[in-house]
Amino acid sequence: MEQLIIYLARALVDQPDQVSLRASDVEGARLYELKVAPEDVGKVIGRDGRTVGALRTLLGAAAQKQGQKVRLEIQDDRRQHPQAAAPTPANAPQGQ
Repeated sequence: MEQLIIYLARALVDQPDQVSLRASDVEGARLYELKVAPEDVGKVIGRDGRTVGALRTLLGAAAQKQGQKVRLEIQDDRRQHPQAAAPTPANAPQGQ
């Protein structure tokens, strides 16, 4: 299953060398966390989540055939490091 996920992800992105996958068991299912370069996240997710939805459907079918349950999550580091907000009247320091 891991090889399938990595193969598909590398085929979708511009920086295939930055594709990595982490697997763990969570709530009776195998959880796969896929990490790609920040600029490739949109390519893996696709418009309205269609690409990642198709990946999940493929993986679900393959897992069901093997009697397994799987989950696929895409790590999006862009959301973990929000840019600091510029001071506005609502969040500007008081008394300066």
